[in-house]
Order: sequence, then structure tokens, then C-alpha cells
Amino acid sequence: MFLLIPVDEEARDASVAMIADLKKWALVEADGGGVVDVTFYDDRDAIEEFIEAVVVKSKNDDVAPFFEESIPVLETPAPMDIDDVVEAFMFRELFEVPIRF
Repeated sequence: MFLLIPVDEEARDASVAMIADLKKWALVEADGGGVVDVTFYDDRDAIEEFIEAVVVKSKNDDVAPFFEESIPVLETPAPMDIDDVVEAFMFRELFEVPIRF
């Protein structure tokens, strides 16, 4: 499965960032055991994999484009890095952002 996360730097220990402030998009491949691989992108349109969900820092972020593409959006309950996000996703500790346009 693939999670898309806006991050503040191109590093495995990068933190989730607001979309307007992101430095890179982290495409995280994960399985039941955790992170398998992380690939960083400047432009999310370059990503061809099926995205299971987008994880954002705040429900007030600009998430409408993801809803238009029928991609679920999840919010972190606290500041998190990539590994924290994957662990929280596996344990269903992320909050679902309600659909709004």
C-alpha cells in the first residue's frame, strides 16, 4: 500500500508539513510490518502508484483536490515523522478528514 505525505524535508525522519509549506511529497510504501520504501517527489502529478490515503498535518489543509480524486484524507493527531505516520495508520490512530469542497 502507498501513503502520500507532505513533508518538511527529503529525509526518512521528515515531519508531516502543511501542503502550502511542504518541501517534498513522500510516497511511502508500507506493509503490515511497517515502511518498505520511501520515494520523494517535487510534483505529486509525477506519482503513478495507487494512493491508499493522504496524511496531512491539519484538517484545515488544502485537501479538496484529494477528495475530487476520491482519495481518503487522514489527519495526524500530533506532530509525526514518516515512521510514526505508518505506525499510526496501521493502528488506526489517524483521524479521517470529512469530505468538503
